Amino acid sequence: MSFPLLTVTAAVPAVGAILTAAVPAARRTAAKWLALLFSLATLALAVLVAVRFEPGGDRYQLTESHAWIADFGVRYELGVDGIGVALIALTALLIPFVIAAGWHDADPLETSSRRWRPTQGFFALILLVEAMVIISFEATDVFLFYIFFEAMLIPMYFLIGGFGDRAHSGSDENAAAQRSYAAVKFLLYNLVGGLIMLAAVIGLYVVAGNFSLQEITAARAAGTLDMATNTERLLFLGFFFAFAVKAPLWPLHTWLPNAMGEATAPVAVLITAVVDKVGTFAMLRFCLGLFPDASKWATPVILVLALISIVYGALVAVGQRDIKRLVAYASISHFGFIILGIFAMTSQGQSGATLYMVNHGISTAALMLVAGFLISRRGSRLIADYGGVQKVAPVLAGTFLIGGLATLSLPGLAPFVSEFLVLVGTFARYPVVGIIATIGIVLAALYTLVLYQRTMTGPVKEEVRTMPDLRLREVLVVAPLIALLIGLGVYPKVLTDIVNPAVQYTMSDVKQKDPAPEVEAAK
Repeated sequence: MSFPLLTVTAAVPAVGAILTAAVPAARRTAAKWLALLFSLATLALAVLVAVRFEPGGDRYQLTESHAWIADFGVRYELGVDGIGVALIALTALLIPFVIAAGWHDADPLETSSRRWRPTQGFFALILLVEAMVIISFEATDVFLFYIFFEAMLIPMYFLIGGFGDRAHSGSDENAAAQRSYAAVKFLLYNLVGGLIMLAAVIGLYVVAGNFSLQEITAARAAGTLDMATNTERLLFLGFFFAFAVKAPLWPLHTWLPNAMGEATAPVAVLITAVVDKVGTFAMLRFCLGLFPDASKWATPVILVLALISIVYGALVAVGQRDIKRLVAYASISHFGFIILGIFAMTSQGQSGATLYMVNHGISTAALMLVAGFLISRRGSRLIADYGGVQKVAPVLAGTFLIGGLATLSLPGLAPFVSEFLVLVGTFARYPVVGIIATIGIVLAALYTLVLYQRTMTGPVKEEVRTMPDLRLREVLVVAPLIALLIGLGVYPKVLTDIVNPAVQYTMSDVKQKDPAPEVEAAK
């Protein structure tokens, strides 16, 4: 029996979560270091997965398959393609930075109600989310995927509602109420999506007789699985609705600004850079793989919703007064680009969408974590409370600028490559849609540069005058992310070589080929 590398990669952070939670209450620092150690061990395993993966080999590699609930055709099946490998690497990469950035976010804090923050619980929950996200990227049994797709909501609920942002303008009671509202809204939206998906999962079993993604897609390709058109469309809608809530896609997006605004900056990164990627990943793996005809049928409507997300998210970001909510609405716009690339049904669009998931995760982590460091110094999330920061904290301002420039997809930084591929792939099949989507680029430049101008330039406000620059721990958190943004912007081939073969399999699932370029014949 071969070494179960995928199982171990997901199990290590889960074990780390248990051990971290069990650390005695008085040894908070030990709990932090233990959580960081397990996150680094998970990163090492993710690197091993990437090294063991052969881009030119089988579609799903490092596979594991064991009987689980045999009477209902449920198996413990794992396997990764190039897209899964890239997203596992992203998740494992970001978690150590999330832990290091949130080093003091759950330290004991006595409030008017005399309630304390359990440090061990905070870091244990982060590791637990990491384990569930990784196994979601690995699962090739639909039922197994569904379990962890839903289960990750519980630790996220406690991270949002129990460990909120300390920079709140209202009273302790008002801050607690806002956190509770954001956490409940997050949970309810995603639970409703999950319940609808559960009905679709049961329907899929009735039609296919099993939950194996590989067996179902093989039967579809061979023509031995007869799925009525209306049945396929209903099942597709059940799956897509849940993924669109998680992604999030307009108009199912409203939980995200509340959750990111009330969560600590590291947890906000966990939401949008890690957890939300499960939704867009699942659109590629399950919607297109299981329901190719229904995916093509729904494409026109989905492209319109993606366009609305792009333009609406960017427009609302322009008018935000809260730094974290601005980043949240910018992320809604970026997820619109990702979904646009997926359903453009071109290899360039889907490769760009996958790269966008990775690059958006890195760029949003860099910007949000620096914003968190800024907010913790001033004690306010309001843009109007800042000014002239670059004169008193130049390193902080410089890293904030690079994170912002990556968000607007400046050429030379990683997100530019992915956004360019999405637009090229979309324009090749839907030129009008591609042209409209470019509005998002213009608006991204507007909200990013206006944010930097209002917070970092101009006269130094009195409350900012004594603001310290980034400390060593904070520099060690941000510097590798910025290095990755530059490195992947200059040399994206390290990702495209892994992703492109998987995209070709997805294109074959939906029986689509790239449109031939229209070139005027030479006279």
